[in-house]
Amino acid sequence: MFTPLRKGLTGRFLVVAGVAAAMALSSVPAQAADIPAPGEIVMSPNIEHVTNIPKPAELTDIHTDMAFQGDYAYVGNYTGFSIYDVRKPKKTSLVSSVICPGGQMDVAVYGNLLFGAVDSSRNNDSCSSTSQNASIKESWEGIRIFDISDKKNPKYVKAVETNCGSHTLTLLPGKGRDRRNAYLYISSYNPSASFPDCQPPHDLISIVKVPLDRPAEAAVVATPNLFPDGGNPGEPDKQYPDRTSATTGCHDITVFPEKNVAAGACMGEGILMDISDPVSPKVTATVRDDENFAFWHSATFNNAGTKVVFTDELGGGGAATCNETIGANRGANGYYDIVGGKLVFKGYFKIPRHQADTENCVAHNGSLIPVKGKDIMVQAWYQGGISVVDFTDSTNPQEIAFFERGPDGTAPALSGGFWSAYYYNGYIYGSDFNLGLDVLKINDPRTNKAGGVKSDILNAQTQATYPERGHGHNG
Repeated sequence: MFTPLRKGLTGRFLVVAGVAAAMALSSVPAQAADIPAPGEIVMSPNIEHVTNIPKPAELTDIHTDMAFQGDYAYVGNYTGFSIYDVRKPKKTSLVSSVICPGGQMDVAVYGNLLFGAVDSSRNNDSCSSTSQNASIKESWEGIRIFDISDKKNPKYVKAVETNCGSHTLTLLPGKGRDRRNAYLYISSYNPSASFPDCQPPHDLISIVKVPLDRPAEAAVVATPNLFPDGGNPGEPDKQYPDRTSATTGCHDITVFPEKNVAAGACMGEGILMDISDPVSPKVTATVRDDENFAFWHSATFNNAGTKVVFTDELGGGGAATCNETIGANRGANGYYDIVGGKLVFKGYFKIPRHQADTENCVAHNGSLIPVKGKDIMVQAWYQGGISVVDFTDSTNPQEIAFFERGPDGTAPALSGGFWSAYYYNGYIYGSDFNLGLDVLKINDPRTNKAGGVKSDILNAQTQATYPERGHGHNG
């Protein structure tokens, strides 16, 4: 475990007693000379580093996304996934690990099932599979389903092949008479004329229907074309960091089942969808930003469903974009209000601390902190660390807390940091590429009331309205 260090007057930020220091974070100028030492922790005064659980040795690749249910956290890894007991967050412990290679193992949980995304072409769908080029027709990629009723001994149940694999997946529970089913929206991209099962233009998503009491019968039931006009053609004549990606599918989708809406981050554009019919989503609004957005990566609604935070993964997560050269509006969050069914741009946010040229840093996965009447989000920024931002005023989002380490000296340059950071039942959990699972606690009057909202499940891409107080449910 690393020892937290708070720098003084000449360091990364000025520590002033109480909340005033946190409120002033956004106004502190970013100085490239203030990069922490490798492995050194710096954080705002209102953040506590509770514990770190190192990555299991048997999972030899990087940690990825997370999901939560009951007293357990589920953390993906390019070589499988792990289950952690978070009943007592300060004593978070590893329960089991499953070795089942096939990146990037985006995860979702529901009932006794865990769903894992495989976006790595394999010679078969087994957990002993090896890499095989997608140009070979018999190659496999898609999703895997596990029975997690026994947390110490998960069981592999079923694999479903999908077009171009599954870079990410989004869980959509069935409603009413359909409640015994769940649907998975599968996002994938990068088609090629040489890939038999991933042909251009690939303007679609795959939808997998999972009968919850018969998961072995899971199957693709629809492949709706979201971009019949081809989507954003991109800017192939431009180079990084000025090039906008062409749209060939989506990177990630977030659903808000109560409101029958979804937001898609689809490479060259952001979209809204009507998901009243789960197997026939309809695009209702589209927005592009060819000036500052390179790659539309993920989406998060506010609790009222009146705003969407889109993230731009400039450089694909493997570049140093949090510096003076790239600036404040690229590799950032874009905030959009939903007005009359349309997406209206309001502002950008990017962490104000410069990172070293060896540190990959860009806007990545996060979730809401459930505060009544406020829009507050915690978010991972790879080696830029974890940031908490109040975007109640979407024209002027403000950072109110942060946690980060200096450059990760345990791995090659540009290959470390936090993949995801999510708030769950009073604590922030961060999935670090190489260093494992971090548990943080924010102590701030602007967020402390969130501790009264208890959830029994969190799949960050499946949003549910959080209650104002007491016990709630977040899917």
